[in-house]
Amino acid sequence: MWYVIYSQDVENSLSKRLKVREKHLERVIELKDQGRILAAGPNPAIDSEDPGDAGFTGSVIIAKFDSLAQAEQWASEDPYIIAGVYEKSTVKPFKLVLP
Repeated sequence: MWYVIYSQDVENSLSKRLKVREKHLERVIELKDQGRILAAGPNPAIDSEDPGDAGFTGSVIIAKFDSLAQAEQWASEDPYIIAGVYEKSTVKPFKLVLP
C-alpha cells in the first residue's frame, strides 16, 4: 500500500539539512530504485522552486510499504530525524486515485 510521510522541519533547519542531505537522499533513491516511490520532495519556505537561504519547512514522501508499521519505522530512521532537521513526521495510508 502507499503511505504519505509528511515531515515538519524545525525552524531554521537549512544548515542541518545540508549536513545530512546526501544520507537522506540515499534512502529515498533506494526506494525509487525498488519502484516504491510515487513522489518525494521538500516544501520550500517561500513561493519559489529555489528558496535559497529561506530553506524548507518540511518534506513529503509517498512510498509503498507492506504496512503502516513498516512505513513508520522507515520514517523514524530518516537521517533528517536523527540530525534534528524534522520536528516530527506523520505517516498515513494513501489511496491513489489519479492519475
